[in-house]
Amino acid sequence: MEICPECGMLLQYELPYMDRPARFFCPACPFVCNIESRLKMKKRQPLVKKQMDPVISTDDMENASTAEVPCPACGYREAAYYQVQIRSADEPMTTFYKCKNKMCGNNWRED
Repeated sequence: MEICPECGMLLQYELPYMDRPARFFCPACPFVCNIESRLKMKKRQPLVKKQMDPVISTDDMENASTAEVPCPACGYREAAYYQVQIRSADEPMTTFYKCKNKMCGNNWRED
């Protein structure tokens, strides 16, 4: 993405035509920047994904509030829960549950 140095608009790309090279041009002012056909990459740096930290850890779920909600997987009648506002403010909060049965540990949510 290139920005016009004269007026600050987003430059548009124009394909090469006849003997004219490809170029960026500004739709608002007369700025034009020709693109050389032989560009050299000076440094190639691979993108590294960062590991995401969980919002709610397993320790948080052990100490979370509990409710008498049946687990859809095993039928156990107690689950830990927390609520998060995922969508816009005028929508209801989303409730995330985790079964308190040590053998199950199923996670589910209610919107």
